[in-house]
Amino acid sequence: MSTTSTKRVVRAAAVQIAPDLESGARTLERVGEAIVAAAREGVQLAVFPETFLPYYPYFSFVLPPVQSGAEHLRLYEQAVAIPGPVTDTVASLARQYGMVIVLGVNERDYGSLYNTQLVFDADGQIKVKRRKITPTFHERMIWGQGDAAGLKVAETAVGRVGALACWEHYNPLARYALMTQHEEIHCSQFPGSLVGPIFSEQIEVTIRHHALESGCFVVNATGWLSDAQIESITTDPRLQKALRGGCNAAIVSPEGLHLAAPLREGEGMVIADLDMALITKRKRMMDSVGHYARPELLSLAINERPATPVFSLDEASVAQVVPTRSAHDECQRQPAGIEPATLD
Repeated sequence: MSTTSTKRVVRAAAVQIAPDLESGARTLERVGEAIVAAAREGVQLAVFPETFLPYYPYFSFVLPPVQSGAEHLRLYEQAVAIPGPVTDTVASLARQYGMVIVLGVNERDYGSLYNTQLVFDADGQIKVKRRKITPTFHERMIWGQGDAAGLKVAETAVGRVGALACWEHYNPLARYALMTQHEEIHCSQFPGSLVGPIFSEQIEVTIRHHALESGCFVVNATGWLSDAQIESITTDPRLQKALRGGCNAAIVSPEGLHLAAPLREGEGMVIADLDMALITKRKRMMDSVGHYARPELLSLAINERPATPVFSLDEASVAQVVPTRSAHDECQRQPAGIEPATLD
């Protein structure tokens, strides 16, 4: 169990960065360059945007499904195998710089793609691999659904780290699942350059609320697209408006305050020092999973079994699945103290 009784400060970076829409290899190089730059600033935790490798599927937001097949297949070709050469490279960088890295990737698992979040510890070990529970709107044409098997908080070199992607933050039960594991640093990822300015404002509300409710720090990373990149996705000026705005790289304290000025335009990093004593300061007043909880009234059930098409049933699990009393028998049972009705 982590403790905040002694002085502990973590330097974190929320990275706002543009992918290379033509080459996953060059996007990976951009990740490496950002990690090196962060290391020069003494950063111990770096968070990158949603599915940054090889790139977020912006095309799916502006192209109708009938026209997106070629781009979807190109994404398949550049998607990330886990484990594989891409994760090996990022693990090596994490080890070299002693940095915890949270990275979003398009994961390829045979015939399916997934929106996957990876948490690399400072020794290069992948501590969390989780898939977005429910892709949002247009994303459902691109990615499969995730499960709760990866809905975990990891003990890392910088503390207890949890992660969610984009509109998963609008699923209060998913957020609560991480809160019950006492996350200290929540790493949120959004695509950026999407929807318009209103998306930036929604992100602002979302991350500050989670920081307050969970009593943790939130490090939020968003992507960025240049004008040339937007024009390469669509030449329609009306659709290009949907690929601007929506950026808000930020770091928020457990008291809901920005620890540095957020970044809403251009590339860069938001860097701040996280004083972990602020967690106790907040939770002394309101601990949503402790003294402020009422589990006898409200509680959460989680199915942590991986969502696979095949699984084995051993004798013990069969006993749990197969009821000892038939549903028909159960319906025939009478409440205690009540005699069955009779016809005279």
